[in-house]
Amino acid sequence: MIVVTTDFVPGYEIVETLGIVTGSIVNSKHLGKDIAAAFKTLAGGEIKSYTELLVESRNIALKRMVSEAEKLGADAVVGVRFGSSSVMQSGAEILAYGTAVKLKKKE
Repeated sequence: MIVVTTDFVPGYEIVETLGIVTGSIVNSKHLGKDIAAAFKTLAGGEIKSYTELLVESRNIALKRMVSEAEKLGADAVVGVRFGSSSVMQSGAEILAYGTAVKLKKKE
């Protein structure tokens, strides 16, 4: 599966648009990590547990989006974007979305 942020795939032409595909996850760290993060905000710097949480969540959202595209028989997902929002104090939603397409190699 080809996944790109552009609206095209170099060397290919889009022969069919299958529709928008999405993948999302709402994830949170446990209370102990939240307490440690609160102390870290006093000193400043990276809160590594939250960085890890967001990286893991982004990867899961991306995999779910690709899985949706595969179910449609897509060769690629173009125009991929990520969004995030806070859904509760210690929980974040990560959304991956793009357009599933069928491709043909350019001659």
